[in-house]
Amino acid sequence: MKRLIAGLAVASAATFVTAVPAQAQVAPKNPLTAVKKQLVAGKGVKFTERTTVEDPVARMVFIRRTGTIGFRKNGVAASDITGKFNIKASDLGEDDSDLAKAMLSPERTIWLGKTSYLSGGIWSALLPEDKTWFKLPNGPTGGITGGYGQLLNVAEPATLKAMLKNAKAARGGYSGKITVSQARKVSPWFRATVLRDKFPAKVLKTEISWRLSVDAKGLPTRLVTTFPFGITNGTPKKSEMVSVDTRYTGWGTKVSIKAPTDSDASSKPKEGSEETLDNLDILNGAKTGMLGG
Repeated sequence: MKRLIAGLAVASAATFVTAVPAQAQVAPKNPLTAVKKQLVAGKGVKFTERTTVEDPVARMVFIRRTGTIGFRKNGVAASDITGKFNIKASDLGEDDSDLAKAMLSPERTIWLGKTSYLSGGIWSALLPEDKTWFKLPNGPTGGITGGYGQLLNVAEPATLKAMLKNAKAARGGYSGKITVSQARKVSPWFRATVLRDKFPAKVLKTEISWRLSVDAKGLPTRLVTTFPFGITNGTPKKSEMVSVDTRYTGWGTKVSIKAPTDSDASSKPKEGSEETLDNLDILNGAKTGMLGG
């Protein structure tokens, strides 16, 4: 299974939530109201996250991430996320390419709405030697690992509202399902995480199951989503499932997320790696301005 995980990780660069019957006599507080009160510029929330993949044979941790989400009035302004594939050198087998080796190290993404800054991970293999950040207009929220991170952002009122529309109260929170089409329509975070201009019809109809836990104030403390592996590249497989477990802490924390200096960033890859960058399937929707400077 470890070898399978390594293969999935490299492939992603190159190309069950069970509802719990409500038992509490008092329904949990409405998280939408609680979250809206937190959306103040200069404030944010922190999270830790674990993504697992499961097939008929085994279940393994695929990615671990930590990060901070910064707010603006009525929404999300920025994020700073570090993610790492759960693989080691021996899991790569005979693949000793620089790109594969780069997957062993963490990647960090600073996302400022319209621009992403990416460092570490595969980006270390693509950057000019004197640069530490890759600047990407219309880039992803979480780099390569983000494509298999949390697709739903509960700090977005429109997203949370859509999730709760047909949700059921569960012990300590709520549970429900939302289709890729619905999430894509209401969520800027989803669109910036899954950078695809078009989705096959079968992907748009695919459901993301979720369960949200909230505290006494109604603020989200945990979100677990489950969906078929392959949503991000347009080839979902029900035999391979992804489960993303996100824990939230520090709602209302003071947050300052800034772009790296221009001297540390490059908008173009090092000479000879242009084709590799252009072939990164997860950047599908960003390719229009990716190499234009």
